[in-house]
Amino acid sequence: MSGTGLVEQIAARLLVRGEWLATAESCTGGLIAKRCTDLAGSSAWFERGLVSYSNRAKQELLGVPLSVLDAHGAVSRETVLAMASGLLSKAPVQRAIAVSGIAGPGGGSVGKPVGLVWIAWASASGAEAREFNFPGDREAVREQAAEAALVGLLERL
Repeated sequence: MSGTGLVEQIAARLLVRGEWLATAESCTGGLIAKRCTDLAGSSAWFERGLVSYSNRAKQELLGVPLSVLDAHGAVSRETVLAMASGLLSKAPVQRAIAVSGIAGPGGGSVGKPVGLVWIAWASASGAEAREFNFPGDREAVREQAAEAALVGLLERL
């Protein structure tokens, strides 16, 4: 599915529901927000996008507890769930996406290799997260992560 077609479908569903979306992005660096705002008229359903790249930003902007970051690391199910839930509680939105991962080329480890990305989706009915392992270079990992985040949102709408 093309990026534009995907965002158009998301927009249509959010508009019908009267819902707003916000994003909290780490490894994607605002790519999801860019894709959303590439669509003319996105100001009717896209509220904000935060790039919370550092652990400090995750804590200050999204309320991710230091204990979660210390225990699980920035790239974890627990952290993206906290990011998405924190954004949902701080922004006047009904839907939130959060992404954290290791895009490379460095930064990976045996337990958390380059290409590991966690994505969370949150709404009033709850939050869920999914682990992905994307192949390719830094740009490929980021592109695949943004696409997976949007596809996941569409599936949940």
